[in-house]
Amino acid sequence: MWLKDSSIGRKLVMSLSGLFLVLFLLFHGCMNLALVFSEKAYNTICSLLGANWYAIIGSLVIALFVLIHFCYAFYLTIQNLRARGNDRYAMTARQEGVQWASKNMLVLGICVIGFLVLHLANFWFKMQFAELTGIETSAFDPQDGAGLVKFMFAGNGAWSIVLCLLYLVWLAALWLHLSHGVWSALQTLGWSSLIWLKRIQVIGLILATLAVLPFVIVVVYYLGMGVGMM
Repeated sequence: MWLKDSSIGRKLVMSLSGLFLVLFLLFHGCMNLALVFSEKAYNTICSLLGANWYAIIGSLVIALFVLIHFCYAFYLTIQNLRARGNDRYAMTARQEGVQWASKNMLVLGICVIGFLVLHLANFWFKMQFAELTGIETSAFDPQDGAGLVKFMFAGNGAWSIVLCLLYLVWLAALWLHLSHGVWSALQTLGWSSLIWLKRIQVIGLILATLAVLPFVIVVVYYLGMGVGMM
């Protein structure tokens, strides 16, 4: 199948799945910003995206795209290492114009996935999963997302501070991953001329920042609240 066996096909799958996940991050980030302005509004959003059929389908689609993106990343990395052979052990000077993120995309991706597991355990498992199964996974009502977020990021003493700092590290890794990944995806999809190269790099930085910034704002907001409560 050319999507697996062809280099162009593999890059196309990586690009489309990655851009889809960026769109999801933009939506999710905007949703989370409601926490800063109105906990009631955030809980209303949680009730709309809880155990409803469209939210369940959306969650499954997102999980599928994450799996595809991650598996293809590993596959591409293995293929690239095989293609380079012993050359990968050669000591070479850093190539001019090659970003650090571009040479460490898999490492950044593993870091992002690792923190994603922590995020799912802290929030998805205690909200949508709890609502779907009826299993009590925390002291909070599954639809009281605002209460859960406030407790995790600000109301759990020193652990809340540590958790906020861990999230900021995660978000930094995510930004670095996206800052290269977005423009690389756009380049794969055809914006590869010399005229557009610098432009899509700027577009990539803007989209990466817009995707990550709302999450940073929420974490910093609750970090300040948690420090003030200690």
